[in-house]
Amino acid sequence: MTNEKYMKEALKQAKKAYQIGEVPIGCVIVYQDKIIGRGYNKRNTKKTTLAHAELIAIEKASKYMGDWRLEDCIMYVTLEPCQMCSGAIVQARIKKVVVGTMNPKAGCAGSILNLLQMQEFNHQVELVTGVMEEECTEVLQGFFRDLRIRNKKEKADKMSQKGNCEGLTTEP
Repeated sequence: MTNEKYMKEALKQAKKAYQIGEVPIGCVIVYQDKIIGRGYNKRNTKKTTLAHAELIAIEKASKYMGDWRLEDCIMYVTLEPCQMCSGAIVQARIKKVVVGTMNPKAGCAGSILNLLQMQEFNHQVELVTGVMEEECTEVLQGFFRDLRIRNKKEKADKMSQKGNCEGLTTEP
């Protein structure tokens, strides 16, 4: 039940990203049953590759803890972390990651690679997947469905504007 409680909080973060037109990925970090870091995707808003939900949440949790080590913390994230975020999770020594839905195109917590549990690293992360998977998947699918509709409408609007301008000339 605890996994679902905190995944719901991560989903709230994902919905904030959705509302501002960002890919809806949300994350919370929990320490001793308290959320100490929250984040949602802001790559387009901040115009930086580094503004992933996980990295934002790690930064906030580190400030709260007063340390870069988050050894007794659990991360809840709606979408499987990418290679950059998985590396940061290992570096931060996060104890456990709970993932909503997997990412077969870019995931590095089991889909393409599993950077979280490589024995070659000095830290391995406990991993739980599929928590509230349907809900996490639906938020992402809804976003991309809406995006396709919006893009199709914008293209149609441009085409109709272009058609309206064809009869105009610049001559007096």
